[in-house]
Amino acid sequence: MVDVDFAASTDRYRRELLAHCYRMLGSVQDAEDLVQETLLRAWRARDGYDETRAGMRTWLYRIATNACLTALEQRGRRPMPSGLGNAPGDDPREALRHGGEIPWLQPIPDSLLADPSETALARGSLRLALVAAMQQLPARQRAVLVLREVLDWPAAQVAASLDMTPAAVNSALQRARKTLSQSGIHEDDVTEPADQRAVVDNYVAAFENADLAALEKLLSDDVILEMPPMLNWYAGRAGYAGFIARVFVTSGSDWRFLPVGANGQPAVAAYARDAEGGYALHSLQVFTVRDGLITHMITYFQFTELFELFGLAPRLS
Repeated sequence: MVDVDFAASTDRYRRELLAHCYRMLGSVQDAEDLVQETLLRAWRARDGYDETRAGMRTWLYRIATNACLTALEQRGRRPMPSGLGNAPGDDPREALRHGGEIPWLQPIPDSLLADPSETALARGSLRLALVAAMQQLPARQRAVLVLREVLDWPAAQVAASLDMTPAAVNSALQRARKTLSQSGIHEDDVTEPADQRAVVDNYVAAFENADLAALEKLLSDDVILEMPPMLNWYAGRAGYAGFIARVFVTSGSDWRFLPVGANGQPAVAAYARDAEGGYALHSLQVFTVRDGLITHMITYFQFTELFELFGLAPRLS
């Protein structure tokens, strides 16, 4: 009976541990593996758990964080096209270049988040742009940033969990914050969900009408378009709109979209008219919206496992 109670008491944290491991790893599949590893380690160490020294939640996060650090020694970081050091394209008609076996940063479905409070948290700490910027940090800096900024642990507690001194924790946090600041990422730079969705709904309407002028008005001057697994990426309204014009030429102008949620951000599944008269799944598109304009859009092509993770039908009749 004690073992059953212990399993139940750890399993209740499964979803928030998944979000935590995802922040560290940038992959839903890897995060799921690490949650399993965390719960297994906790089970094996259950006889040594002392609730007077640490609460169950804190104890599990400590195990999960160290499991992630071990995994990162072998798995490395997951980039986005803009994070590989290549300059943005200056010709939207250029040939698309496949990234090969690069393990790209993945979005996470909102349905995997724990509850509405976690969804609210996700709008800041799980945003794709923030998770992508965190991939540029050394693993231990990444862990310090998440434990201090997301979980709000005191420096002494982080130090004990990561076998560091409090001074080293504070130093690592300062370096991590500096790197994120240089990336233009700010935790409070978030638009309310309803406002984001309204902008994306207008974008979808413009796209379905093949109205480039209306679509372009919804883009910020410094908008970024990325398309993993393609290495090509574009910055600026002209480059973005130019590429969409190319899409209308190559894939037609008859599209349908289904709303989905990813990383606490609005997203859509895009379907293009196919030769059979229906609509074939083309991509999963995740949007960042600020001040009523789209500032970043990531389009995931050819990711069967990712599409299945979001429960997307391969075709619409």
